[in-house]
Amino acid sequence: MSHTHQHHYKVDVTWTGNQGSGTRTYQGYGRGHEIRIAGKPMLEGSSDPMFRGDASKHNPEDMLVTALSTCHMLSYLHQAVLAGVVVTAYVDSAEGSMETTVHGGRFTEVVLHPVVTISADSDPAKAEAAHDPAHHACFIANSVNFPVRVEPCIVVESA
Repeated sequence: MSHTHQHHYKVDVTWTGNQGSGTRTYQGYGRGHEIRIAGKPMLEGSSDPMFRGDASKHNPEDMLVTALSTCHMLSYLHQAVLAGVVVTAYVDSAEGSMETTVHGGRFTEVVLHPVVTISADSDPAKAEAAHDPAHHACFIANSVNFPVRVEPCIVVESA
């Protein structure tokens, strides 16, 4: 018997880029916006600089790659516990690739590069193997229509 649980997330986005003439021209409006989630700090967003955005602000593409990276990390930490692996540090340098045409664009892949440090008494093979169930359990990776690859590195602490 399968139990389905619904989860809902509410995000409020407000465009702040009207510079007086709205979207009368492509060059005439700012891409700035505010992202608000109740009880959390406000994030300032914009588009990617290649789309006339502000490089100092969060853009949707960066946040998608971030969501995939953090989702995998949190899923992995859970799988590590189940595998009896003690993780002492986790760092990821995730990279996303996107292609655009005159009609729009899409991500073609995201590659995660987690460097996982484990205790000297943990099994590196189990630490490596835990990435597979973590990947399959990641809600965000399960929701996108492009490949998400995981290329992990396991580092064992000195005894």
